[in-house]
Amino acid sequence: MPKTGKTSSGKRMGKRSLPKYLGIKIFDGQRVKKGGIIVRQRGTKFIPGKNTKLAKDYSIFALKDGIVKITKKKKISFDGSKKLVRVVSVI
Repeated sequence: MPKTGKTSSGKRMGKRSLPKYLGIKIFDGQRVKKGGIIVRQRGTKFIPGKNTKLAKDYSIFALKDGIVKITKKKKISFDGSKKLVRVVSVI
């Protein structure tokens, strides 16, 4: 008699990957130490401002000790369109 239904390996079809833990790690107004990661992101959702730098994986980290400040700024794209971007700085 032939088997019907799912086999035991069917339960594991979609392998579950670990979460990537992206997002803001240190919020506006909080203290940060030199080298501390402020934002983990994919692409430039946030852009670095004063005393911050963009890492190879697009994380933003502090270059100095201080307080995190997140502001919004209008940026003009190469095609002339304007968009609102969030700038992360350390004061």
